[in-house]
Amino acid sequence: MEKTDPRYGAYLNILKEELVPAMGCTEPIAVAYAAARAAAVLKDLPDRVTIEASDNIVKNVKSVVVPNTGGLRGIAAAAAAGIAAGNADEMLEVIAHVDEVGKQRIRQFLETCDIQVLPLTTDILFDLKVTVFKGSSRAMVQISHFHTNIVLIEKDGDIVYRNQDCDEVNTTVLTDRTLLNVEDIVDFASSVTLSEVKTLLQKMVDLNMAIAEQGVSGTWGANIGTVLMEVWGDDIKVRAKAMAAGGSDARMSGCELPVMIVSGSGNQGITASVPVVVYGKHLGVDPDTLFRALLVSCLVTIHQKTGIGRLSAYCGAVSAGVGAGAGISWLHGGRYREIAHTIVNALAMVSGIICDGAKPSCAAKIAMSVEAGLLGFFMFQKGKQFYGGDGIVKKGVENTIVNIGRLGRDGMRETDREIIRMMLGQ
Repeated sequence: MEKTDPRYGAYLNILKEELVPAMGCTEPIAVAYAAARAAAVLKDLPDRVTIEASDNIVKNVKSVVVPNTGGLRGIAAAAAAGIAAGNADEMLEVIAHVDEVGKQRIRQFLETCDIQVLPLTTDILFDLKVTVFKGSSRAMVQISHFHTNIVLIEKDGDIVYRNQDCDEVNTTVLTDRTLLNVEDIVDFASSVTLSEVKTLLQKMVDLNMAIAEQGVSGTWGANIGTVLMEVWGDDIKVRAKAMAAGGSDARMSGCELPVMIVSGSGNQGITASVPVVVYGKHLGVDPDTLFRALLVSCLVTIHQKTGIGRLSAYCGAVSAGVGAGAGISWLHGGRYREIAHTIVNALAMVSGIICDGAKPSCAAKIAMSVEAGLLGFFMFQKGKQFYGGDGIVKKGVENTIVNIGRLGRDGMRETDREIIRMMLGQ
């Protein structure tokens, strides 16, 4: 792909938009960010807070530990962290630098402030409003569509900032992801000047491997990564999925290390990168080959998620595990043909995994998804594959990805509602 090709610049922009550092599960961090920004607009410590959140945000905040809070969980805790100790200028790292004094302020704020969490009736899956009050003054921040997309800021009823009509279901803020396809992704990964992405990818390697190491060396969540290696040993196929699971073990249980996210998710960022890095080290590849494999993995993940949407009943770890399989195929010399078959094979196996929010079991789902990515690759390496007409698999990788998008976006819509009702005890 030539630099003059519009797709070249678009793919670079997509990577810069998607690969960003975040500390903590991104849904509670989005709540903390909106709350911190609202408090900054108010210019005072609120005495009352109202948080209105769409169901999918509630689902992904309910069970996960908010980092740097001393083990607190939930929407109110996330908002309190942003208001009492956050720095809105750091966006998804809004509470990355909270010290012990800050943790005390968070707990004190929770004890003394009236915080209400209310459902937000909206057609937008990711929609969040945080309103803070001090006496007769108030400020409101609304984030819609994705985690840092502030669409509206109000102060005492006046509009301070408006990004777009928040009733729109689609957003034009991000680069058009419909340009993505597997053949072009492989072409881009082969031809991109690595100096344009090297810093970004090296940071991904450094951050995500650090939390993976933390996960398998400590006691976090259900310790899925540790269990995998204790039961099945240190074989590379086990280690690749165990390290990814370990990163999620730590992250879902409040580990205070940042990660590089993909498709708005730290778990997806870990899953798309860690197995590829582990395999790269095992195979002894040079850094440039590893970076190109990571480009394949991340862009294949983003491509799948474009049709599904950022939040749904379809587990995002599946997309990232499939992406990892594609990246590992690249490390073994695979190019478009091998990568396309890896994707189709893997999607035929694990596309039924549901998302029931962020929590410790995400680590196990990651392990299963990476397993599918690996099996998808090794199947084709052995001359085996699934064919169009096998269930939801269609002839051609793009057609299969379209079907998966339809499944996650449309077919699982009522599943998503039922999952949320179950989680809320309704």
